[in-house]
Amino acid sequence: MTVELPTARGVLSPELADLMIGDEGSEIVSIETYALAVPLARPIADSTAAMSHWTVPVVEVTTRDGRVGTGISGVHTAPEALTNIISDYYAPALLGTSSEDILGTWNRLYWLPTHWIGRAGAVHMALAMVDIALWDLAAQRADVPLWKLLGGTPDPIQAYNTDGGWLNSTESDLVRDLSALIDQGWRRVKIKVGTSDWQEDARRSRAVRAAIGDDITLMCDANQRWDLSTARRILPVFEEVRMDWVEEPLHADDLEGHAALQRSTILDIAAGESIYSYQQFNSFIANDAIRVVQVDVTRVGGVTEWTQIAAHAGARGLRVAPHAGDMMQVHQHLVGTAVSQVPPLIEFIPWTQDAYVERSIVREGYLERPQAPGASTAILPSARRDWQVRGVGALRRA
Repeated sequence: MTVELPTARGVLSPELADLMIGDEGSEIVSIETYALAVPLARPIADSTAAMSHWTVPVVEVTTRDGRVGTGISGVHTAPEALTNIISDYYAPALLGTSSEDILGTWNRLYWLPTHWIGRAGAVHMALAMVDIALWDLAAQRADVPLWKLLGGTPDPIQAYNTDGGWLNSTESDLVRDLSALIDQGWRRVKIKVGTSDWQEDARRSRAVRAAIGDDITLMCDANQRWDLSTARRILPVFEEVRMDWVEEPLHADDLEGHAALQRSTILDIAAGESIYSYQQFNSFIANDAIRVVQVDVTRVGGVTEWTQIAAHAGARGLRVAPHAGDMMQVHQHLVGTAVSQVPPLIEFIPWTQDAYVERSIVREGYLERPQAPGASTAILPSARRDWQVRGVGALRRA
């Protein structure tokens, strides 16, 4: 569906419109949204969801000079919640303005009336999609990959693999899959925990450590499934098997519980995929509730807010290891762009590689920096042809 909307010149004073438009070539002339349901190689499950597809909501922002900036997200369900917000509420505020005014645009969209129904969740994720698209355009206009525009290191980034540790695997399959990853050169792997019986999680964790040996870094992720009492029961087992971190052990909003759990263990508590703002991250960091900051560019307000959170965490000596809701397409540019004494680390999940013009490259557990201009978010036409979700998205033009 194509709808023509008023532009900034039609709804703002001439002086303000000229200021917001700036370079005429950067003026936004169309906003298109859609979603892809990318099939997984095999069904997977964690403690909260079972999936056969990963859904990628997409926004494409076109400027007068013909460039297209692409913003993405990643969801289990309801991609229309994100695309409708962009098409129906953000597009009128974007058309006719400058794609170069990234921070100004972020603030204007954040304080639209939609703020009152979504400082987190779908509304904020929609803001992230637009922000990613604008940063993609900025890197294209500079003719450099986004990591270089942000001043990042060109060095390869160490990665860890999540795609062998799913909760729907039997214990023997879990051991086999993780052993196969190690044979491929991975030195860091993560498993899912959070079954209905914490003692089963304990058995699986011990079996994995026995199989992979002492030299492999092992993490685990409970996806918020425990209460504080259960988490405290299993922490001694995780200390025994030398977990590197325990991810989302409690409800994501339980600040006091995370802080109490962190005080009770020598292990690092990790969280971030369900934390949506700089302010909320600041509260968790200030209360020493987490020591691995898993800020996700698709959950916070895009690149603009991600870089602020990463710098804040890095300055306090915390680890920044993003949750990969984008399947690392954008994060491969973001890690290693903030000053920190802790080496950068990125999560690798390969589900959506076939959807993108530029695939990620990982060799022997290390990510190689992309070299093409932009944020590596451009969608292959064949992916849209094969996997586009019917009835989701719209085209808005000035």
